[in-house]
Amino acid sequence: DLVQYLSDQDVQQRFRLKNTISLTTTKRWMHKIGYQWLHDHCGQYVDGHEHADVVKYWQSIFIPTWKTIEARMLQWLKDGITEEKPDLPLGTRPAVAWRHDKSTFYTNDWHHSGWVHVEAGAEPRLKGEGESIMVLDFISPEYRWCKSPDGKESARVVFQAGKAWDGYYTCNDVLAQTSMTMDLLQKHYPDHDHIFIFDNTPTHLKHAEDALSARHMPKGIQEWGVEVTVKDSAGKVVYGQNGKPLKKKVHMSDGCLPDGTPQLLYFPDGHQHAGKFNGMAQILKEHGFVNVDKLKAQCKDFKCKEGATNCCCHRILFNQPNFMHVPSLLKSLCLSCGFGCLILLKFHCELNFIEQCWGYAKQVYH
Repeated sequence: DLVQYLSDQDVQQRFRLKNTISLTTTKRWMHKIGYQWLHDHCGQYVDGHEHADVVKYWQSIFIPTWKTIEARMLQWLKDGITEEKPDLPLGTRPAVAWRHDKSTFYTNDWHHSGWVHVEAGAEPRLKGEGESIMVLDFISPEYRWCKSPDGKESARVVFQAGKAWDGYYTCNDVLAQTSMTMDLLQKHYPDHDHIFIFDNTPTHLKHAEDALSARHMPKGIQEWGVEVTVKDSAGKVVYGQNGKPLKKKVHMSDGCLPDGTPQLLYFPDGHQHAGKFNGMAQILKEHGFVNVDKLKAQCKDFKCKEGATNCCCHRILFNQPNFMHVPSLLKSLCLSCGFGCLILLKFHCELNFIEQCWGYAKQVYH
């Protein structure tokens, strides 16, 4: 490109050149200024491992939780075959950690090799990857893929993604698969405590549409609610004439005070402001904060000074335990059924060994 650029007459007049430079000269100068020629230069994603929020989750939540689970799990010795049962106190149940993940297989994603007659002609191949199927499953070292002892029931879901097929995999699909898996485990493996381990993705972290959140709360009393998607009696999204999902405003879920007492976010019936939102100022006063009327609702663009905890109403609420620890839909479902739920680190080396299982499956398929 550089050789061609310098061959242009206007460029030569501008830089007072009589001739362009050769390709060899161009390569030599590129090396001198610190460049090198690489094929398919693709690096590894490493950004984010040392972010404060990632390190905090790692040190204060993930590792302590995993240590507690690990102490109740079978331990595999170096040969990878011999197992060592944990020495558990009387009444403590053994734990099984189930890893969840998905993998996509394409129609044309297999190797074309085999015995072909010398007189056989070559057939044209379809272009592109072809149709795809997404396979989702749970796996554990103790029981391998999650299924009943006789193999007739399985937690595996085969999903054909695409607008013309099964649509796109959403949080509702994860909830449905997890619910089915919990039924299977309660039926066939009731003597263990089961913990599900999921990747850190928006699908797994999604909250209820009306979940407690300070992000858009107004400071004062007013008519305010959260926008949610309209669904019919069967739970399906209702679409308008423009093809877009219909929306409506509903009340946000109530919170709780530091002592665990429920905190209503809207004025009750019979009050002069019945049905209206209390406002962040009132919420903070009920939490025991003073002089909140003098605080601004939010710092500009919500870019508070580093380390600030009481600079604005939004920041104070963000640091309240009941706002910080709102469980996701997935975690709420698991806990309500007596199952554990652990989310992997946001940035991590592949701690989920199911990746190796998918790799082997792809090898067999290819």
